[in-house]
Amino acid sequence: MKLIRGFLSVVVFSSLVLAARSKNSDCLLLVANKGDHTLSIINPTNGAQLAVVAEDGVTGHEVVASPDGRLAFVPIFGNSGVGKPGTDGSLIRVIDLEKHAVVGTVDFSKGVRPHCAVIGPKNHLLYVTTELENSIAVIDPETFKHIGTIPTGQMESHMLAISSDGKTGYTANVGPGTVSVLDMEKKEVRKIIPICKTTQRIAISPDDKWVFTADQDKPMLAVIDTAKIEVAKWIKLPGIGYGTAVTPDGRWLVVAMSGVSQVGIVDLQTMKIAHVLDAPKTPQEVLIRPDGAFAYVSCSASGQVMAINLKTFTAEKPITAGKGADGLAWAASTK
Repeated sequence: MKLIRGFLSVVVFSSLVLAARSKNSDCLLLVANKGDHTLSIINPTNGAQLAVVAEDGVTGHEVVASPDGRLAFVPIFGNSGVGKPGTDGSLIRVIDLEKHAVVGTVDFSKGVRPHCAVIGPKNHLLYVTTELENSIAVIDPETFKHIGTIPTGQMESHMLAISSDGKTGYTANVGPGTVSVLDMEKKEVRKIIPICKTTQRIAISPDDKWVFTADQDKPMLAVIDTAKIEVAKWIKLPGIGYGTAVTPDGRWLVVAMSGVSQVGIVDLQTMKIAHVLDAPKTPQEVLIRPDGAFAYVSCSASGQVMAINLKTFTAEKPITAGKGADGLAWAASTK
C-alpha cells in the first residue's frame, strides 16, 4: 500500500510539474534591447529567442504586455539617458506577439520621452511615464488613443508602480530624488516624498505595504511605508541598487546592482541582504515570474538575461537577448 501511495504521489507531482512547464512554455519573456532598437520574444522554458522585432524608432527602454498576452507596448524614449541631452521620443509602438510585427502606434505629436509602461491592475488601461511633461499618460490599449494625463509634480518621473487596487501610483523622480504619490482616480498628486539626491527605479510589495527605490549615490535602498507615506527604513546593499522586484509571496526582494555586476536578494522579514549572486555585466531590470519560481534580470552590457532559481537561489544559464538588454515583461498565455 505504501508503495502504491508513493507511486501515486510521484505521478501527481510529475503531472503538476509538467503542467506548470507547459503553462510557462505558452508564455513569453519580452526584452527591450536599447542598443538594437528591437524587442526580443523569448521562450522562458528553454531560453530560445523566438523572434526579434524591430521597433522602428530610437530607442525603446521598457516594455509591457497586454493582459491577454497578445500585444506588447514599447515606449520609444529616445537615444539619451534620463535628464541628458538627446532625441525626445514621441511614440509608443504596439507589437503583435503572434505576428511578430508592429501593428499600431501611439503618437504624442511632440517629444515627451515616454518611458515606463504599466497596465492598470483593475481597469487594464495603459499608463506610461512622460518625462518631459512631468506626468503619466493614460492610454486606451484597445484604440491606442491618449485619453488622460496624471501630473506627477516633479521632473524626470522615470518609473511607475501601481497598487494592486489600481488606486495609488508611485513614480521615481530621478533628478529631484523624490517619489510622487498619485491618486490614479482623481488624477492628482497626493504627496511628494524626499528620498535622496538622485533616485532610480521603483517597486511595490504585493500587499501594497512597502515601496522600494534606490539611492544612486549610496548603496542604500529606501523602504517607504505606504500607510504613513514616508520613508520608514533603509536597507544596506553591497553596491548601488537599480532595478528591484518583489516575489508574489512578499518574502523576497530581488535587487540589481549594476556597478558591481551583482544581484542581491533581500529577506523582507529582516530587511537585510540574504543572498548575493554574481551577474553578467551591468544588471538593470528585475522581473519575477508570476509563479515566483524564477527572477529574470536584464544585463545591458552583456546583452543577456540572468535567470535566478528562487527556490535554490542559484543562477542558471543566461538567456541571450540583444544589445543593451533592458526592459522586461511577461506575456501571460490565455490559452
